[in-house]
Amino acid sequence: MVPAVASRGVRCPNCSSLDDKVVDSRASDDGATIRRRRECLACGGRFTTYERLEEVPLVVVKRSGQREAFDRMKIVVGLRAAAKSRPLPDDELETIASAVEDQLIGTGEVTTERIGLLVLDQLREVDHVAYVRFASVYKGFDEAADFERELTLLTKSTAPKQH
Repeated sequence: MVPAVASRGVRCPNCSSLDDKVVDSRASDDGATIRRRRECLACGGRFTTYERLEEVPLVVVKRSGQREAFDRMKIVVGLRAAAKSRPLPDDELETIASAVEDQLIGTGEVTTERIGLLVLDQLREVDHVAYVRFASVYKGFDEAADFERELTLLTKSTAPKQH
């Protein structure tokens, strides 16, 4: 239990006074909000307020310079296309998208280039075929040499396969 604390700025719903004290504070189960029971010092009425963290919205800066709100489902759709006919279940693709989103939260603005590189980093560890498919679209491969170069980079940065 939190000791009573006088505060200013929360208007009493009964008498509109700004003088109150906190009589009880509790965090929600997920830790996202704090519930506070308050008592008005003017009229004695009790009321509840909730504190929530105001998250900074994540904005994606596209190659064209256009800005739009981050949409995790766009990553999932791209992953599904790259993983088509591969042994990657949807929940693993969702996990990859969530891991990328977790790395970006709190940055405010992020480029599509950074998002793509984070997705590639995750795919490199999971499935090389899906990695090359995603890279071919993300990096805009035009010819076979682009695939060869990417495969060379991929095989140099990973350990050899055990037989």
